[in-house]
Amino acid sequence: MTASLRRHPRVTPRRVAGVCALLLGVLLLLVAISLSLGAVSIPVTKIVSGVWASLTHTAGALTPDQQVILFNIRLPRIFLAIIVGTALAIAGAGYQALLRNPLADPYVLGVSSGAALAAILTMAYGPRLAVAVPLAAFLGALATIVTVYWLGRTDEHLSPYTLLLAGIVTASFLSALIIFVTSTLTANELRGALFWLMGDLSNPPAVPLAWLGLAVLGIGVILYAIAGDLNLLLMGEAEAAALGVDVRRTKILVYLVASLATGIAVAVSGAIGYIGLLVPHLIRLLFGGDYRLLLPATALGGAIVLVLADTLARTVAAPTELQVGAVTALVGAPLFIYLLRRPQVAASAMMPNSSVTPPGNTPKDSSDDN
Repeated sequence: MTASLRRHPRVTPRRVAGVCALLLGVLLLLVAISLSLGAVSIPVTKIVSGVWASLTHTAGALTPDQQVILFNIRLPRIFLAIIVGTALAIAGAGYQALLRNPLADPYVLGVSSGAALAAILTMAYGPRLAVAVPLAAFLGALATIVTVYWLGRTDEHLSPYTLLLAGIVTASFLSALIIFVTSTLTANELRGALFWLMGDLSNPPAVPLAWLGLAVLGIGVILYAIAGDLNLLLMGEAEAAALGVDVRRTKILVYLVASLATGIAVAVSGAIGYIGLLVPHLIRLLFGGDYRLLLPATALGGAIVLVLADTLARTVAAPTELQVGAVTALVGAPLFIYLLRRPQVAASAMMPNSSVTPPGNTPKDSSDDN
């Protein structure tokens, strides 16, 4: 095990709670700042007073216009950014464990493009049902990752770099299909589709935010329940099977829930790239690769990054609003190039801490943490 991995303390419930509390505090601070920024600036003190007044049904310091801006425009958009950022981040973490590739990401592997293509086809030619677009995006994401996985296998072995190449080629092909489909749309439909493809959080989704949040929360719980199996899967499928992991069941489960998370995110926000690549890798570098800590920290990290990106998108060039997908790409693309140039750094960050042990074994130094 490399020295870069040994510097991270062993994962304990106390450490998981501490890291998550820290990230949650950062998220809440960023939400408060984001709520205050915009064409109409609202002081943070007024925001706190208005939120408290809304919860207690008392008079607050906000004017009627400020209440509309805060509760009808900014707060729902921030909640949507939290949901989408969380979904994309945990999907990326799941794909990276499943494929044992630190460069795996819904956007890079073409999963976002597959979900986007299915969603556009449904919006243009499908039934006008609230669940039609999310369902189509999920099926498109699932079909894409299965195709990429099949293309990436050579002689019954899965090569990380062959898989990455298969994902890039698949994403390019799907992008060409998206261009072909959008060329058949009317001018109004085309403009909306292009803005949506670049990532857009300004339009409220057809599905209530509470339902979307519960769905993403459920996906996160499912992945966290198999965090130990994901740690062992990083060592290799044969090693994981020898240690008691049902590899086939774990792989199918991760495929399904990661594709569902990607489908949900793409259906409500368009193709926002690099969140699933950027966030899990940064969390690994900061806190280690143990999925018992990585998954909850990645969920909060994804929310933080996308709320920050969306805040920059709507304020940095005000009154013009940038597309949030362009902001994430400005950060994610250089990081992707760095990982390609330094594969040993990315590969070492993938491995869980040396303290991760097979089920039933207890570390000799476990008493040190009590």
